[in-house]
Amino acid sequence: MTYTIVARCPETGMLGIAQCSVPIAMGARCPFIESNVGAVSTQAFTDPGLGPLALKLLGLGFSPDKAIQEISSSDRLFEFRQLAIVDRYGRSAVHTGSNCMEHKAQYAKQNLAVAANHMSTPHVAQRMMEAFEDSAKGALEERLMLALEAGRNEGGDRDGQVSAVLRVFNRDPYPRTDLRVDLWQDLPGGPKDAVADLRRLVDAYSPLISYYELRPFNVDTVSVYPESLSDRKAAAAARTAT
Repeated sequence: MTYTIVARCPETGMLGIAQCSVPIAMGARCPFIESNVGAVSTQAFTDPGLGPLALKLLGLGFSPDKAIQEISSSDRLFEFRQLAIVDRYGRSAVHTGSNCMEHKAQYAKQNLAVAANHMSTPHVAQRMMEAFEDSAKGALEERLMLALEAGRNEGGDRDGQVSAVLRVFNRDPYPRTDLRVDLWQDLPGGPKDAVADLRRLVDAYSPLISYYELRPFNVDTVSVYPESLSDRKAAAAARTAT
C-alpha cells in the first residue's frame, strides 16, 4: 500500500525520499534520512524502528545489502516488510518480503532504489524508476516528485492516494526539504489526491530552497518570497493550461 523512491544525487551527495500511501500520516512512520549516512524507507507492514536501525548500521559502515541481512536475522516478521535503502556512496538495496501484498515490485541501482506494494498495476515501480532516470538534469526534489507522479499516473495505490511525503537532506543535520500531506481531502476544486497536493507544496517551496539554505549564515540575504509567489502562480497557471 505504499510506493517509494529513495535516491542520492551523484553531483551533490544529497539524499532524498518521496512516497505515497493510503494510511494517514505515512510520512511520520516510513521515511528516514541522515545526511552523509543514508536514506531508508520501511513500509508494507511497517516497523518504524527499522529505519533508525538501518541508519545506525549504515553509520557503522555496513553496506545496504549487509544492513538488510542483519535486520532480517533479528526481525521475525521480516517477510511482511519492505525496505529500500540508499547510502552515502550511492549503494542501494531493497527487500520485499514474500508476504507483502500483491503487485509488489522493487528496483535497486546505483543512487536509486524503488519499492512498491499493493499497487493498482504491476508497473508502478518501473514507471517511477524511468521517470527519475529520464530527469537526470533536474534538482533532486523535482526528480523525486516526477517519479512519484509517474507512479500515481500508472495507477498508484489500489486503495487511493491519501498521504504523501518528500524529504531531501543536503550536508546539514536538518532537512533541506521536508514536505508532507498527512491527509488528503477531496474538496471541490482542490487537488485530486495526495500526490497532486504534494506537487502544490513542492511548486510553492522550491523557489525558496536556496533562500532558506543561505539565511542561517547571512543576515543580509534578501527574501525571495515575493518572487516565489509569482513563480507559484505562473506554475499553477501553466499546469492548468496543459
